[in-house]
Amino acid sequence: MALRIVRVANFVTPTSGGLRTALRRLGAGYLAAGHRPVLIVPGPEAGDEETEQGRVITLPGPVVPGTGGYRVLRDRARVAATLEAVRPDRLEVSDRTTLRWTGRWAREHDVPAAMVSHESLDGVLRMWGLPRPAARRAADILNARTARDFTRIICTTEWAAREFRRLELGRLGPDLRLAPLGVDLTLRHPSRRDEALRAELAAPHETLLVMCSRLSHEKRPERALDALVELRRRGVPAVLAIAGAGPLRARLEARIEGEGLPARLLGHIADPARLSSVLASADIALAPGPVETFGLAALEALACGTPVVASAASALPPIIGEAGLPAADTGPAFADAVQHLLARPASVRRGTARARAEEFGWDASVAAFLSAHEVGPAAASRPLPEPQPHSEPEPEWQPDLESDLRPQPRPEHDLQPRTQPVPDPPSRPHPTPQAASLAKGASR
Repeated sequence: MALRIVRVANFVTPTSGGLRTALRRLGAGYLAAGHRPVLIVPGPEAGDEETEQGRVITLPGPVVPGTGGYRVLRDRARVAATLEAVRPDRLEVSDRTTLRWTGRWAREHDVPAAMVSHESLDGVLRMWGLPRPAARRAADILNARTARDFTRIICTTEWAAREFRRLELGRLGPDLRLAPLGVDLTLRHPSRRDEALRAELAAPHETLLVMCSRLSHEKRPERALDALVELRRRGVPAVLAIAGAGPLRARLEARIEGEGLPARLLGHIADPARLSSVLASADIALAPGPVETFGLAALEALACGTPVVASAASALPPIIGEAGLPAADTGPAFADAVQHLLARPASVRRGTARARAEEFGWDASVAAFLSAHEVGPAAASRPLPEPQPHSEPEPEWQPDLESDLRPQPRPEHDLQPRTQPVPDPPSRPHPTPQAASLAKGASR
């Protein structure tokens, strides 16, 4: 049966990375499989269009302060009205902080709902200053509530699943599914190497390092500069190209200029082919983010034949396998890993990188996500009504993590979805948001 798979996500912008890519590729895969994907995201103004990933509905949402442009769906009543209008057969949510309430909406409407874990919650909380014990307790509280509200949790790596496994989900209700993300093996390819572009970025005798990342706190972009400094101190003629935008750009630019570092900030590269050329023309890619749950940018570098040095604290080491090396979160440790990779023959390290990436195609990822949704053969689905228009102005959004950690009653579960359509209930008031500020970067 053809299903209307409605996806709701925050922290997506035209220049964001991993999450935006994952949403687009999964939506296109659902569509190709005969289903009817709908994506609901925040933006500066309302919009509704048919795209290569299916229907995309944009609802006005305020910018989260200090995140470089990320927006959130703050108006619960408006989101709920849109969900009721599009009548999902499955709900897939990509934000377990500000959108966790949609799990309760789905349960009330007998819609099987999945929360996709794109980050380590306790890792992100630690990144923002909470001590490890406090971060773990807070993450466990929030994750337990997510587990109770949703039919199932989808994690892209075992690393991301660990903080749910320690909750013993069997007692809490929903099940846990693993579904890896993928990479475009045609667009990201070693043949995209561009010698002219490489000559712009590095001299023939220099080692070209690249980092493709959102320039935000949780991505730790300064670690790439630390590694560059250490390599130069050791006599390695390394230079660094940084592709990406974000709130830390000015700080990085000031350090580069102040210390006279051979690093270039390329900004957001909108042209996918040019980004592939940058990745394929480098010698080593750096992925210093310690809370990366999957790391699409690193996987794209591998697909381009470029090995990766990744934070040992992240989910990336088992993903990159023998195609790269993990490193402790210090400049010298990253420099050590870069030198170890450079000691390998270029043909070997590039061939190994490409071979590893070929294990992560998007077809397998789409199949895994559809399996998590327990879909059947595609068939005709019910007509898709239009969402009701709204014109209320959006108030300024401010985060409130404490309200999300207050004790809440445990809801009852009905995990068996009904086979008959559920009529829309009468309209009722909706609670005010419990917004938790977890600034999300794009490579998620």
